[in-house]
Amino acid sequence: MSENSGGNAFLWFLAGLGIGAIAGVLYAPRSGKETRDAILERAEEGREYVITRGKHAREQVNDWVDRGREVLGKQKEQINAAMDAAKQSYREASAEASHKK
Repeated sequence: MSENSGGNAFLWFLAGLGIGAIAGVLYAPRSGKETRDAILERAEEGREYVITRGKHAREQVNDWVDRGREVLGKQKEQINAAMDAAKQSYREASAEASHKK
């Protein structure tokens, strides 16, 4: 639940950042061409930021997936080892019971 709140807070931060940048540019004493250029520059900076954050998020998710696979692999090995031990114990108990009869 806290991860979702962090994501929402980040989105609100980006929205506020964008609105503040637009308001600052629109109220700045510049010509129309300068204002359009400034808006374009800010949009490009925002695009680069989002791309960078997206790449970072993708890398983090891939790391989590890899860790999950490792954990599942280890658990599978432990389960297989436990099953092999149980089968061996059953065989030994069956052989011992056969010898007693």
